[in-house]
Amino acid sequence: MSNLFRRDPRAQWIARNRLHPLHVPEGQLIQRGPTGLLRKNVHAIGFIGPNGLKRIDRSGAAGSFKQLNRQSAQGSKSAAQEEIVLPLHKVANPDFYILVVVDGVSGRLSSHDRDILGLAHKLATQPATIENDAAFDKGTGGNEARTGVDAGERTGAVVAVFFDTITEEKLDTAGIDRLVNFEGNEYQQYNPEKRCADLYKLVNQINPRHILFPDSIHGGADLGRRLAAKLSTTVASNVWKVNGNQIVCRGSAGKTDITRPITNIMLALEECNEPVSDTRHECKVLEQPLIPPLKHASDQTLEQAITNTYEQKITDLGNESVNPNDINLAEAGFILSGGNGITDWDQFHHAAAILGATEGASRVAVDDGFMPRERQVGATGTWVTAKVYMAVGISGAIQHMQGIAQCEKVIAINTHDSCDMVKRADLSAIGDSQEILAALLALVHEQSGDPKSDKNNQSTSTSDTSDQTPHQSTHVHMLEAQHA
Repeated sequence: MSNLFRRDPRAQWIARNRLHPLHVPEGQLIQRGPTGLLRKNVHAIGFIGPNGLKRIDRSGAAGSFKQLNRQSAQGSKSAAQEEIVLPLHKVANPDFYILVVVDGVSGRLSSHDRDILGLAHKLATQPATIENDAAFDKGTGGNEARTGVDAGERTGAVVAVFFDTITEEKLDTAGIDRLVNFEGNEYQQYNPEKRCADLYKLVNQINPRHILFPDSIHGGADLGRRLAAKLSTTVASNVWKVNGNQIVCRGSAGKTDITRPITNIMLALEECNEPVSDTRHECKVLEQPLIPPLKHASDQTLEQAITNTYEQKITDLGNESVNPNDINLAEAGFILSGGNGITDWDQFHHAAAILGATEGASRVAVDDGFMPRERQVGATGTWVTAKVYMAVGISGAIQHMQGIAQCEKVIAINTHDSCDMVKRADLSAIGDSQEILAALLALVHEQSGDPKSDKNNQSTSTSDTSDQTPHQSTHVHMLEAQHA
């Protein structure tokens, strides 16, 4: 018999396809060439490509579930997933703190925030160097207070700072050891001076070793630079790799890597580190004695007293209502997406305008010319992170399912009750899309007190429905989110 290694193409294809029923999440893919030589697996989590980028697993399967039991081809292809309890990472008496100010858009942790928390966990658990120890001891009262503690034995705690209400449910699996939540009416508007003043007090209280901000457009980059100016220190932006005492920053629009010594304040890019996925953390609320109760005169309102405690230079004029279709798909909170099952596109555009949703589409609808290319949702289009994603007439191809993996609530309207989109959805409506959308619009008119029936409005064109007031759309948006 021949001693040559024989490959199994089907087994290798199943190992690469994470959506296959027989796929084993914890199994390692071993590929061999025709001569039996081992080949590099570019699909493996943690694989570093030619440009130095590391492949990050965002499926949530790494370390979250036990290995799936493989079943025979003749039997059922479904495998039950048993959730396991992750080990608890506790830091009772931390030697230092790593402060992370998350964006927390709508009170949730984005993928960018989780990457920053993963980087903070790396900085908190890696062995400390002599330079950092000397600086740390100098800032905490000298070496006398740290005698008998080796540099490599020091462990830190990750402190996450949220502004306004927190709606995230899985804070313990994000790598948060301590939690600080600044909550109040003053944080519901754009108020960078107030946030910078509170962060300044918090930094003086806990004396963190490093302060991390997401280098994003949601306020992290601006707030990090404000705090650096207030502390009279330098700040490193576009940070995407940390190696000991050296950091690598992106320059020249991402074409050049700049290596520099590590700084106290860093604005990190997305995918700067793998998010925490294999441990649970205490997420203990940190006391805030630094914020004393407000003392204001009887003739002053609460807003006036808050304004007088810090220098106010920016006045928030409130949110401006815009057309939902002007919002980028990647930033939209409510998306109504259409696919091959849509029979009346005028009704679809009318429903999107009434519901106040941003329009999306599957690849089939885009290829057929019903929707523009920038509206395509999926791995080959735009990855979305909407709170509510309503898929109408979309069966659920693999690329489309990957693009909506980070959506919080998925609603499916389809004629087939066994399609992949219905299996993924949190709420499903089985039936004709035109009839279901008509019934939904009739319910919206009934809830809003509008006696007009949707049957009289189905003939309305897209240009007519684009003049709907954004206030009505916002009201329906919240209604749909509550139902979902």
